[in-house]
Amino acid sequence: MKPFLLLGTRAENYAADAEYRSFLRYGGLADGELRRIRVEAEPLPELDLADYSGIFLGGSPFNSSDPEESKSDVQVRVERELGLLLDRVVAEDYPFLGACYGVGTLGRHQGAVIDGTYGEPVGATEVTLTGDGIEDPLLAGLPSSFAAYVGHKEACATLPGSAVLLASSATCPVQMFRVGQNVYATQFHPELDVEALVGRISTYRHAGYFPPEEADEYIERARATVVDQPELILRAFVTRYARV
Repeated sequence: MKPFLLLGTRAENYAADAEYRSFLRYGGLADGELRRIRVEAEPLPELDLADYSGIFLGGSPFNSSDPEESKSDVQVRVERELGLLLDRVVAEDYPFLGACYGVGTLGRHQGAVIDGTYGEPVGATEVTLTGDGIEDPLLAGLPSSFAAYVGHKEACATLPGSAVLLASSATCPVQMFRVGQNVYATQFHPELDVEALVGRISTYRHAGYFPPEEADEYIERARATVVDQPELILRAFVTRYARV
């Protein structure tokens, strides 16, 4: 099988490595079947898409909607490089799944309004599939409503005309969308289980997602909800797009 590619942007080694392990586990992949490039650490090389089965984009501390003058040189470079890659991904309708940061990057690339209107605190939320979501092959077999982990400062306020809305929630209207037939973005994190989320809470305690003194309360609430359906999306992506 040609490997899948994970693009990561987390500077903290613990968070970056935990994210990689989560994609491995829930994608049902072995180490050699998931390659990783940490684009916050090095420029994104020229990629031959034919070498891979598909691309995952992990979550990020970056916010696409931040004022340009406030962005670091690294964030500006990462956004530019991901934008050029998405030019190719969308044009070729190449298998792509962006988790959380995927909404900001793919949404912005397609002309969506990305801002802080529908940011959500760290924890579980109830996600509901749209009619198109129920019919989408990547979501086949999932219940029409399920719990998923979120935690983001920005979200898609206005869906671009090129996108098909697949899932929503009461607090964030755009939880998942598709461009073309094979390019996906989720606002929720399909790669997170409760222990991975607890690790994220600890890592990003002082990153502005929640008051740092309330971290233990966020962990307690996270453990109180069963979240076991979103991970099936990763396995479905791998099953659908794996190629030799």
